[in-house]
Amino acid sequence: MATAGPGRGTNSVNLRLYNERSLLQRLRRAGEASKADLARWAQLTNTAVGSIVQSLEESRLIEPAGRRQEGQRGQPAGLYRINPEGAYGIGVRLDRTSIETVMIDLGGRILARAAHDLLLPHPDKALALVREDVLRMIDTLGRAQRGRLMGIGLAQPYNLGAWLRELDLEADFRIWDEVDFGEMLAQAVDLPVFKENDGNAAAIAELFFGVGREENDFLYIFIGAALGAGAVTGGESLRGASGNAADLGLMPVPPSRLASAPVPARRWDILLSRASLNALTRHLRHQGIAVHGHTDLEACVQANRPEVREWLEDCIDALVPSIRASLAVLDLPVVVLDCDIDSGLIDQLMQGLDQGLRAIAPEARQTPRILRGSFRADAGAIGAASLPMFFNFSPRADVLRGHSHPRHQETANA
Repeated sequence: MATAGPGRGTNSVNLRLYNERSLLQRLRRAGEASKADLARWAQLTNTAVGSIVQSLEESRLIEPAGRRQEGQRGQPAGLYRINPEGAYGIGVRLDRTSIETVMIDLGGRILARAAHDLLLPHPDKALALVREDVLRMIDTLGRAQRGRLMGIGLAQPYNLGAWLRELDLEADFRIWDEVDFGEMLAQAVDLPVFKENDGNAAAIAELFFGVGREENDFLYIFIGAALGAGAVTGGESLRGASGNAADLGLMPVPPSRLASAPVPARRWDILLSRASLNALTRHLRHQGIAVHGHTDLEACVQANRPEVREWLEDCIDALVPSIRASLAVLDLPVVVLDCDIDSGLIDQLMQGLDQGLRAIAPEARQTPRILRGSFRADAGAIGAASLPMFFNFSPRADVLRGHSHPRHQETANA
């Protein structure tokens, strides 16, 4: 797809590129559509849409999907759909206790995966692990497919060296706040790297491959070892000055009432210390229950243990006012909730949040709809792999301003 540079004629080129991406988005949402459908949705002429469809088909981003009889007369209309093999993205998710790398196609399907469950090592060692995984995945692609690899997405928590007390980690990650791992990775594999914090990346995955097929505005919340979040407004990811808009985990909350919770050094605690699987694990262990991973956590949820219900009540008690405050600022009608584990936990969280938000709904304000996220434990990794797709194919406002390939995203704070 063409890119635009500064100078005369830029606006028309940018508009063409924006329209191409808008039609791709329409096809992602609809599944399949005719040229007449696309012209009607985009409010473009049949000639303009025909030219764009031809360009997208030649680029292998879309493909024919059979025919449909539009009416009683005339030839059946040709249908088009997204070609999953039209583009590929690789995503690297760095967490304080794991490294995960996946490769996806334009349909969002995971094609390859590598994972390392370990305390995040020195950046040089982490780079060696990630580079080997990335190159192994690239080797699985044919020559033509490699030409459609759009880059690497990197998702990692903001300030890896912070909040270790809240996460019950005895480690020193301060070196990670002093290096640009995205730049290191770009040089190591000679590919563009697009960076976002892990909450924003997972929200982008939902926008591109999940609930974003139907929703343009939502607050995204992911409950994992910590708590990640992001906001989507008008079909675009809200970034903020440092790339950390909607970082709900840092919302100030009163200290937990659970006996297992560490006493904060200040009057207020932060949300991630209460609304996280780390807090659940800590509470279970405090009660003498052995927990060694997600399987043990899900077993406790399935057994309906009272300790899980105690944490759940405390978690929801902290989440409800935090969400209400966020929605008061962002004016979003939907909350998307996902979690590293399930076994009924997501349903319980959704039900509790809905009841809690209804109970404190202010006058003249509706309670948001709460939707289930699409990816569970894969949210962070698919979010990372979605970044090259999103920045290359999403109809963002930046495209109209001439920033069709946002190099600044490669060096933004993560």
